[in-house]
Amino acid sequence: MNEDENTNFKSLFLAIILCVGVIMLSNYLFPVKHTPPRPQPEATSQVQEIPAGQPEEQPAAPLEVSQALEQDSRINIQNEALSGSIRLKGARFDNIVLRKYKQGLEKDSPEIELLSPSQTAHPYYAEFGWLSSDNSLKLPNSETRWTAKGKELSPDTPIILEWNNGQGFRFIRSIKLDKNYMFTITDSVENNTGRKVSLFPYGLISRTPDASAAASGIVHSGISSVVDNTLHELKYDSLDRGESKDFTTSGGWAGFSDHYWFSALVLDNNQESLLNLRNTNGKNYQIDYRGQAMQLQPGSIISNSVRFFAGAKEIKLLDDYKNNLGIPKFDLAVDFGWYYFLTKPFFYILDFLFNLIGNMGWAILLFAALLRLAMFPIAGKSFESMSKMKKLQPKLEVLKERYGDDKMKLQQETMNLYRKEKINPAAGCLPLLIQIPVFFSLYKVLNIAIEIRHAPFIGWIKDLSAPDPLTLSVITHLPVPGLLDIGVWPIIMGLTMYIQQKLNPSPANKDQARMFAMLPVIFTFMLGHFASGLVIYWTLSNILSIIQQKAIMKKNGV
Repeated sequence: MNEDENTNFKSLFLAIILCVGVIMLSNYLFPVKHTPPRPQPEATSQVQEIPAGQPEEQPAAPLEVSQALEQDSRINIQNEALSGSIRLKGARFDNIVLRKYKQGLEKDSPEIELLSPSQTAHPYYAEFGWLSSDNSLKLPNSETRWTAKGKELSPDTPIILEWNNGQGFRFIRSIKLDKNYMFTITDSVENNTGRKVSLFPYGLISRTPDASAAASGIVHSGISSVVDNTLHELKYDSLDRGESKDFTTSGGWAGFSDHYWFSALVLDNNQESLLNLRNTNGKNYQIDYRGQAMQLQPGSIISNSVRFFAGAKEIKLLDDYKNNLGIPKFDLAVDFGWYYFLTKPFFYILDFLFNLIGNMGWAILLFAALLRLAMFPIAGKSFESMSKMKKLQPKLEVLKERYGDDKMKLQQETMNLYRKEKINPAAGCLPLLIQIPVFFSLYKVLNIAIEIRHAPFIGWIKDLSAPDPLTLSVITHLPVPGLLDIGVWPIIMGLTMYIQQKLNPSPANKDQARMFAMLPVIFTFMLGHFASGLVIYWTLSNILSIIQQKAIMKKNGV
């Protein structure tokens, strides 16, 4: 190994570290865009169109949710996970509150409101019904006033709705709710006439997202769907041209995805459906499906069932729905990212440690220790190689002084020295290459897992998914520019990174040495606005690396 090759290895090491920063920053600012599935041609039939969102007249000024709820008769919804109501007019799901989650850390902070009536600033609701090619047939719509049997929907008390169209057809709707966030809607039609009709079941979710829901970031916000067992994700702006995207799928699901919240139509795996995604009026977006034609003979009844999810992206719960209800890839409503094979297991490990310890911060630290223990053999060889390199620095300096004018001889003697000492300078890069996907996966877990949202640690850390709140501006009471206004934990992380760097052999190239010296500062400010849980993990990982490296250096007489 000659000096040039040694320099190349150091350049590679530096490039890898810098790439980590660049990739993290680009992943944060420019998330991966997923290409939607290729549209399938819609079957030709003169079926009535699925209604667009917000069909009724809107008020001059948006109403508060409480005001909108007073406008119509409602059926209450209640279980351990959610509360709210269904509007009897149109049998519309437009009021869902998530009881386990608050908007802020304060004790009196309001609960998360997921679905909202159409008269409010950001309507968000679901409807279900029937379509027909017979325009003379009266079908239930958003103005239909259903009659309810029961006053409250709960896991123990399903609700039955009825409506007679005055033409001999009776429409019956059964709504069930489990103990979490899954509704089951079963629509039946009773034909008391002498004529045969063809009906198509449909369902829709309509939404006018606010700025926070539509914003881009490290976690996908927009439309998520599984079409023919393949996940597809669309940003809202991909539908801003007013284009309508139609797909055919057997089973699957489609819905609106926020950072931690989610709604979805879950389709029947045993029949083909036409799925449609569209922007209805520039601000409002709609996801709807139309099922296959069902023939309703005289004197008979037909039924169709569909599921509707409206709740939080609880990973274990989504896995249960996927496995127990046969919903394909339902867990991918959570944006696990490129390293799904690491990110999801990491979450389950953290969740296990949390249940064992009772505090997510300590669970993250224990996870860091276990991960460092698992990587001990590889890291040990790397640190041993770097220790030998550091011990060898004086001899390399002597060779440079002796053969500085004879590069060929210097290369030859340097190679002989490496062979004699059995040193591979590239060995120091291997742990870093392994840690890159590990770091990204943990970074993703701390940003996507609702189980870590608002999870406290000790001291001033009240939310491990948020940046350290004890920033320089808070401590000094001075105006500090946003990028430079970082917390205490990022500073501690930077110091541990600096100490760890000083234990490594210095690059021979002065420019590289200056770049390496700047890395702790760069990473301190870059991670200063990341989830505090990630910074705490990296800090302990650095401390454990320092201890291990110091022990190996002492063993090698450095």
